[in-house]
Amino acid sequence: MDLKALLSSLNDFASLSFAESWDNVGLLVEPSPPHTVNTLFLTNDLTEKVMEEALQKKANLILSYHPPIFRPMKRVTWKTWKERLVIRALENRVAIYSPHTAYDAAPHGVNCWLAKGLGVCTSRPIHPSKAPDYPTAGTHRVEFNVNHTQDLDEVIATVKGISDVSVTSFSTRADDEKQTRISLNCSQQALMQVVAFLSQNRQLYQKTEILSLEKPLLLHTGMGRLCTLDESVSLTTMIDRIKTHLKLSHVRLALGVGRTLESQVKTVALCAGSGSSVLQGAEADLYLTGEMSHHDILDAASQGISVILCEHSNTERGFLSDLRDMLVAYLENKINIILSETDRDPLRVL
Repeated sequence: MDLKALLSSLNDFASLSFAESWDNVGLLVEPSPPHTVNTLFLTNDLTEKVMEEALQKKANLILSYHPPIFRPMKRVTWKTWKERLVIRALENRVAIYSPHTAYDAAPHGVNCWLAKGLGVCTSRPIHPSKAPDYPTAGTHRVEFNVNHTQDLDEVIATVKGISDVSVTSFSTRADDEKQTRISLNCSQQALMQVVAFLSQNRQLYQKTEILSLEKPLLLHTGMGRLCTLDESVSLTTMIDRIKTHLKLSHVRLALGVGRTLESQVKTVALCAGSGSSVLQGAEADLYLTGEMSHHDILDAASQGISVILCEHSNTERGFLSDLRDMLVAYLENKINIILSETDRDPLRVL
């Protein structure tokens, strides 16, 4: 597949608009076009060892869940390992793409995969994403009434003459008087011009309503998941389920105040990777994440919420197997998709 066509398909699969504003997602390294992708290589972290593996397997595009380029680079030399990744990718004509938090938020993404290990449950995002676009043109809505004694045509003509303004009108009654209700949608810039015009007419301006429009929430898309089990289980049982799902021999546990290993778990708030900010304030019996700050753990435990930590990438990496299967079907076997065998969490329990 042509790289640009493949990138378009990947964005259709899970829109980059789902990503957090602070994140660095999308195409990070691009060889000179045209660039054909025969082999897509999946990894959670792109280290130098993983890069060597990708080159040996003749990858044309590396999908690295974590962006190997996050902070701006001032130079590209052989001095640091991330600079060397860029050099080796370009020398070998390998593109690098990162979805990161776009896959965290996606309905079929990392957090939904993590929730599969809990047992039968219903889930919803802890922080729902907003749609990329407003449902109508403009960011604000301005509404006001015009008396028929006023020059209705002049008012409508004036506001329609302002760029980025759409106008509708309908008949209404106010104070037992037939009037025309004007409703217009406009951009932030156009709003100032609309207000400037209306303020010239005190009678109009005093009864003007200005609404700030919000992008609609996407109910199945967003950061973290709050999961409600169909049947509550003991904390011990839940720990065993999580270890099985993540293929881990050990996890770290902080018991909530007043809780024991036999305490029942009905609700689980989870966040793949680092969950401190996403899980903060979530009401649940258990928090599940990769890592969390010491003080956030103490805060959760003081509220009777137990916390399970599995190390950062251990809560993400297993998703790549599901991703490979989904992409094979979504891309209709047009390219070869392989999973890194050397990618692993840098921390070990000894």
